Amino acid sequence: MIRERMSRLKKFHPLKILFFVLVAITIFTLLSWIVMALWNFVLVHAINVKSINFWQAAGLLILAKILFGFRFGRRPKNGRSRQRSYWKEKWMNMSEEERIAFKAKWKEKCK
Repeated sequence: MIRERMSRLKKFHPLKILFFVLVAITIFTLLSWIVMALWNFVLVHAINVKSINFWQAAGLLILAKILFGFRFGRRPKNGRSRQRSYWKEKWMNMSEEERIAFKAKWKEKCK
């Protein structure tokens, strides 16, 4: 039990935490710069709006995160893959008679 707790503590080494904080700050800075550059290079000429600075771009990025909640590629935990694996497992555990009855029931529902 004590060894298990010690191994958990090793996972949260201060240098790892510092590394991930620095990576998050770097990503946020890059994204803010990209928003600023796109705004200033595209929108200023396309629809005649004012240029924005870095901090305004960072604010827009935070506002977009609040309003839209970007997922950055993560899938929801109750997504299709979980449903698919549930039905696949259920199908594999059915006998041949149960499969035939199941198919007939769905054919009846889909008419």
